[in-house]
Amino acid sequence: MIPREINLPPEHLFPSDEWRIIERDYTREWMGNAETIFSISNGFLGIRGTFEEGRPAIEPGTFLNGFHETWPIVHAEEAYGFARTGQTIVNCPDATLIKLYVDDEPLYLPTARITEYERCIDFREGVLHRTLNWSSPAGKQVRVTSRRLVSFQHRHLGAIEYEVVVDTDAPVVLSSQLLNRQDARAEDEPRSGGNDDPRRARAFGHRVLNAREHVEDDQRFITGYRTTNSKMTLGVGIDHVLETDDPWAVTTSWAEDLDKVVYTIDAKAGVPIKLTKYFTYHVSRTVPSVELVDRASRTLDRAKRDGFASLEEAQRAYLADFWTRADVQVDGPRRIQQAIRWNIFQLIQAAARAEGTGIPAKGLTGQSYEGHYFWDTEIYVLPFLTYTDPRITRNLLRFRHSMLPEARARAAELAEAGALFPWRTINGEEASSYYAAGTAQFHINGDIAYAIQRYVDVRGDWDLLTEVGAEILVETARLWEALGFHSPDTGEFHIHGVTGPDEYTTVVNDNVFTNLMARRNLRYAVEVVRWMRDDRPEAFRDLVHATDLRTDEVAAWERAADRMHVPYDEDRGIHPQDASFLDKERWDFEGTPRDHYPLLLHYHPLKIYRYQVIKQTDVVLAMVLLDDEFDAGLKERNFSYYDPLTTGDSSLSACVQAVLAAEIGAEDKALEYFQYALLMDLADIAGNVIDGVHIASTGGVWMALMYGFAGLADHRGKLSFDPRLPSAWRGMRFPLRFQDRQVHIELTHDAATLQLSEGEDLTVDIRGEDVVVRTGEAVRVPLSRDLEGRPRYGPADIDHLAARHAEGGGFGR
Repeated sequence: MIPREINLPPEHLFPSDEWRIIERDYTREWMGNAETIFSISNGFLGIRGTFEEGRPAIEPGTFLNGFHETWPIVHAEEAYGFARTGQTIVNCPDATLIKLYVDDEPLYLPTARITEYERCIDFREGVLHRTLNWSSPAGKQVRVTSRRLVSFQHRHLGAIEYEVVVDTDAPVVLSSQLLNRQDARAEDEPRSGGNDDPRRARAFGHRVLNAREHVEDDQRFITGYRTTNSKMTLGVGIDHVLETDDPWAVTTSWAEDLDKVVYTIDAKAGVPIKLTKYFTYHVSRTVPSVELVDRASRTLDRAKRDGFASLEEAQRAYLADFWTRADVQVDGPRRIQQAIRWNIFQLIQAAARAEGTGIPAKGLTGQSYEGHYFWDTEIYVLPFLTYTDPRITRNLLRFRHSMLPEARARAAELAEAGALFPWRTINGEEASSYYAAGTAQFHINGDIAYAIQRYVDVRGDWDLLTEVGAEILVETARLWEALGFHSPDTGEFHIHGVTGPDEYTTVVNDNVFTNLMARRNLRYAVEVVRWMRDDRPEAFRDLVHATDLRTDEVAAWERAADRMHVPYDEDRGIHPQDASFLDKERWDFEGTPRDHYPLLLHYHPLKIYRYQVIKQTDVVLAMVLLDDEFDAGLKERNFSYYDPLTTGDSSLSACVQAVLAAEIGAEDKALEYFQYALLMDLADIAGNVIDGVHIASTGGVWMALMYGFAGLADHRGKLSFDPRLPSAWRGMRFPLRFQDRQVHIELTHDAATLQLSEGEDLTVDIRGEDVVVRTGEAVRVPLSRDLEGRPRYGPADIDHLAARHAEGGGFGR
């Protein structure tokens, strides 16, 4: 991987703290990054970390999972089967605005004299705090504190508590607003999609949100909207409670794009003015907006009745339960612990209430990638959720199943059998306009099947198969059997004209990752169908009815799997990435300027496609996901060949390389890649954190910790560990949810200690030794550092890690 610059702000700006991310001063330099870092979300509603005062802001955003506008994809040259319908998540009306005026002077951070400032999120509380002291132009000291949350308990609800105290009597104005920002932006707020980076969202060429209903009641506003093209509906409302002993008055005004509730207060010295603002969002594909307005009204009634303190208490309770199931503790430098917890916190923010939706590539922290769902969810996010909150995994897999009608239609459009899931989508239709790096990634089918199998193995939830899983497996297996062919010469099964995970190598024959995932998909489909036939006959009859399944199909799947061609180069002793990859010239890495990465922004695709150069791991990812299909020597040879060819232009690579490097004993590389993944956003490794959190990479951090350093594996429903702790770490502790059991694991260099707090006895493999763990008992297993046949780490040289991130170092950009 090309070395990446790690940009860390000074310690006094972003200090380290094991449970909080903290900003100690406002600076324009870090503002855009901080908008992402301080985003809050519950998986349905997400708000970027902009200031309540509204300005300054670089990329303000309020996003609702799945709420999107459609637009026609216009191709310069049309062809049959090209994607036709673009989908983009909508930047919804902003309810966070509370503008403050003292002596009619606005609080504007770039020019204000701020004598004290702190903004932070405590991962145990899920509340964005900010405290500042403003010395006004008139010399008055104004203390401003705010607390903002998006509720995990109440999916549609958020709230802000905004308090002002002046040290001298003064007129104070609080202007609470609801701004439809997509049609009314401030001059200092550049539109998303304003450059040539294809990863960023497009700007709409038409008005998206059209007001249909409006309700005004005292200090409450609710507006119902409908989108122009997708015809989705939205109900958004705000309500307020002002608490102060000072005299005050309120006025209201409404326009289609801006609602205002303005409080004028005769503020007295030392008397608090506290404004609590509740906001709610409801969306639908089918319900008229007038009904959503009614729902919003009920949500606001309940919020005002219960109060902000009740929301905070529920938030803490939700996260307390979450951390008991998800926390990963490392006995090492403090800033590593801070970063690990920040990454894990992003995962629950992206997934907690993602019900009836997927998880966008940026979660709900930005508009890049149009808010689309990719394979990221199944491969990078679901492993974490399956082991910590399997309820969410089940919901996400059921959501994939809801897209089956569109997937069947897409396969038929491409003259294939079965179903082809979209490479990127919100509503189930393929939204990738560039087929070579989109539709051609047929491996999406295998990724979904892989996630189903892993969930069933880890959760033990066979009912998911009878409800939705088996139908997906049947249709994806049909696609593979139709897509490939048996060679008339050898009888081997080949799959041609596909693109693997590496998007710098497209439309190739026999991509190793694709063929291996297809084989796993086919074999699992055969296994599940036969199990249902024998053990769940009623469910099997329903499956046959739903899919018109024939017995000869299952035999054909088995034959294709058994004869799957997996390219192998005897001379090099490695798997070629595809049938022709090794025939290409190696990319001139030495002659490529550092500022020409990512290559996709500086070179035409045809230039890139002619070379051995990798955007994201391909063969290496196959070895991580299907680790039981490769021996240790083959893993090391494959890694040694492909690692220097991998640019790191994708945030999906570093975490995977960390896992494999740890497994083969390359501790320095494992730590280096783990560092890149860990700091992908906090240190802006990819240079685009302003566009939102790289959610797949946050999931990859957990994967690197578990599959890499803890050596976790779960082959066919059996839990095993082969720990590979970095030398600089004294230990590591984490919980796992496995087959209705709650397991707690502590690893040191000398021993593995396991404890079961819930569930029946569990047999766990620790470096080849079966250990039985019983509820309430702690089992300590000594670890030999010289296990025969296991690669050992050499002498640890992690000075590069310690020097860059010394104890107490923090993160920002």
